[in-house]
Amino acid sequence: MNDQAWYIIEDADQIDSPALCIYKERVRENIRRLLETIPAKQVRPHVKTNKMAEVCQLMMDAGIHKFKCATIAEAEMLGMIQAKDVLIAYPVIGPKIHRFKKLIQKYPGTHYACLIDSAEGARAISAAFENDQLIADVFIDLNVGMNRTGIRVSKALDFYKTVLKLKGTRVTGLHAYDGHIHDKDFEVRKKKCLEAFQDVPALKNAIESIAGNPVTLVAGGSPSYLIHAAQGDRECSPGTFIFWDKGYKDGLPDQPFDFAALLLCRVISIPTPDTICVDLGHKAVAAENPQPRVYFLNAPDAIPTAQSEEHLMLTVKNTADFQIGQVLYGVPHHICPSVALYEKAWVIENHRVTGIWEVIARRRKISI
Repeated sequence: MNDQAWYIIEDADQIDSPALCIYKERVRENIRRLLETIPAKQVRPHVKTNKMAEVCQLMMDAGIHKFKCATIAEAEMLGMIQAKDVLIAYPVIGPKIHRFKKLIQKYPGTHYACLIDSAEGARAISAAFENDQLIADVFIDLNVGMNRTGIRVSKALDFYKTVLKLKGTRVTGLHAYDGHIHDKDFEVRKKKCLEAFQDVPALKNAIESIAGNPVTLVAGGSPSYLIHAAQGDRECSPGTFIFWDKGYKDGLPDQPFDFAALLLCRVISIPTPDTICVDLGHKAVAAENPQPRVYFLNAPDAIPTAQSEEHLMLTVKNTADFQIGQVLYGVPHHICPSVALYEKAWVIENHRVTGIWEVIARRRKISI
């Protein structure tokens, strides 16, 4: 019986560090756990976390066919694997309008839509599409309190009526992201979420009355997806669930997911009696949060104390417990931007390397 820890890679000597490692069966398990909490038809995962065609294919294999993304490259990745329905959850402005149009033309098997939240943006998209005798499907982006993008719910109906006059766009949905709500206490999170969305159902009904057909509501992210799923009238967009991370593991104890992506690094120096240095600098793990930015499964007492571009210094109780070249397995505080730092990921199954996946959508451009 193999009783070694789940994350140990027996042939780690073939992996140069730092490296991103994906544990394929644990990814599948996270997908299975997601679908235990929400029907496949009601989920539209955000792919910004994984940025890999192979990971998205695993979701498609499980019956998930609608996705959300943030970039043209992520949208193209989904077109390449023939995903059925993709929402670019981002205002498409400037040169991106032309790229969006080319995307639709190149991948006719995938239905694409994007966000609008301004008359200027909507007019620009409409003009570009009308010029080619095309119609762009768009979702009105609602600001439900995050104050990042979107139009206030109270102004959205008038905005919809303005957009109705445009010939090159067609409003097919509403989008609302409540990423500012991430309280650890589920009941507090639920109360804030429901308050933020209290006027959205009435808006949806009003638009449907004018349109004469249903419109799709896409709402929330990982912290709130369980709350939105219970409403039954919307699609939900968790993304981090696929790999999970230390931030959400600690902050969302109500959610059932486990770590499925780790950062492999090595001890490169032991400069003092209580300090080790590993090759996991700013360029290898997301650095937008204060320390600790990473937690080591096989060195849980190691405390990050300083970091530079290629180095991470850790205070440890006893450096005699560590050797030069020793492999450490790290869970990032925030997995999404950490994945984007790597060109490829090592696929791990049964403690061994079984393949390499390209993090293809970390690029700003694939072909469009």
